[in-house]
Amino acid sequence: MGFKLHNLKPSEGATHRKKRVGRGIGSGHGKTSTRGHKGQKSRRGYGELPAFFEGGQTPFIMRIPKRGFKNPNKKDYEIVNIKVLEERFEANEEVNPEILKEKGIIKCVSAVKILGEGELTKPLKVKAHKFSKSAEEKIKAAGGEVEVI
Repeated sequence: MGFKLHNLKPSEGATHRKKRVGRGIGSGHGKTSTRGHKGQKSRRGYGELPAFFEGGQTPFIMRIPKRGFKNPNKKDYEIVNIKVLEERFEANEEVNPEILKEKGIIKCVSAVKILGEGELTKPLKVKAHKFSKSAEEKIKAAGGEVEVI
């Protein structure tokens, strides 16, 4: 015969019959249906309370002061300075977010901004999402190219 899904059963004594409450006085679980008398725990819907419910007390999130706002349009840029490009790249090399991530200069490729701190002496082909004016000027002055992605 063997094991098949249709002949699997729990072992003897492993399961219990369902407690049928509210089915008359003779059952022993009639009237209050094992909920006791009055109070929040005796009412319907008691087991469905949200985890943050505090028994009718003003919830914690409403007690603490609110300040400022979250700007849904804010874009976070990974910042790279010109001096880092000077140290880590050779002349005429291409610089883009993927290469910057490979070299461990940035953590994620989402948005990169190049800033103008430091000096650049070699021409580089730089591709990024944003450039500061000083960074753009320094890259072009060194004979490099700037491309906004």
